[in-house]
Amino acid sequence: MEEQSDFRRWDELIPDALGLIFSNLSLQEVLTVIPSVCKSWRKAVTGPYCWQEIDIEEWSNRCQPNHLDRMLRMLITRSSGSLRKLCVSGLQNDAIFSFITENAGSLLVLRLPRSEMSDTVIEQTAGMLSTITFLDLSYCGKIGARALEAIGKHCKLLVTLCRNMHPLDAAGKLSQDDEANAIAATMPRLNRLEMAYNLISTGSVLNILSGCPQLEFLDLRGCWDVKLDNQLLKEKFPKLKVLGPLVMDYYEMDEWDGCSDYSDSSEYLAWEFEMDDYDDYDIYDEMWHDEELELRFYEGISEDAGMFGWPPSP
Repeated sequence: MEEQSDFRRWDELIPDALGLIFSNLSLQEVLTVIPSVCKSWRKAVTGPYCWQEIDIEEWSNRCQPNHLDRMLRMLITRSSGSLRKLCVSGLQNDAIFSFITENAGSLLVLRLPRSEMSDTVIEQTAGMLSTITFLDLSYCGKIGARALEAIGKHCKLLVTLCRNMHPLDAAGKLSQDDEANAIAATMPRLNRLEMAYNLISTGSVLNILSGCPQLEFLDLRGCWDVKLDNQLLKEKFPKLKVLGPLVMDYYEMDEWDGCSDYSDSSEYLAWEFEMDDYDDYDIYDEMWHDEELELRFYEGISEDAGMFGWPPSP
């Protein structure tokens, strides 16, 4: 008679537990290696258990734009409405932003730096982002006061807003006081606000301090036109910490240049992943098997192995 073990087999763990464990792995490993181990692990990564928090910001900085849309649609679909956190850089159009908002019923944290959605689409969809508490719209050059006002009116739980800009984004703009005033008028629960390198004035910053009484951290690095009385700040806002504006930091120009466009390298594009719940297999083939990127692995194994997303051979 076999002895009873006090330890559960790995393939018998509940999907929720597996999802927590797999969250410590890289995106590539979750999408290519894990599905090939066993049926229970495959089920875990094709269901919502691994995708309640989606962080592909690093990968999105290097992928081609059309690949980014397809990856997002697949992973968000897998989350099945349970998405709580999404971090991605460089959205290219309003359509993918709308898709995100349509699946944002449980979303708390949304980071979309360097994205290209418009004021119009944010005005139309902000009501579906009512649960978010953290929002990063840094370096999003196509949006302005209209978008921020819509977010403030609909996202009443918002406590952190990141709206940092690159110095070059301010070129040609006369002022961004309208953005600061929109924040002051509609986001009274803000606890943390980042507005580095915005073209804002002292008056609009004072409006923010008046309209956001719970504010504890304000990033004004590079907001050179802002002149604040430190003694007044200590007396009227004793809990507030202000960073800048006269902070001579080294702006990562090289890093920005490296992230602004996708890389031609195939490092992040050669690996394949499970697409069972993605309907358009022609798109899948196009996405991962462009002529210039096509790689062949595991010669001699059965055709079925390729279906299950075997990772590249060492």
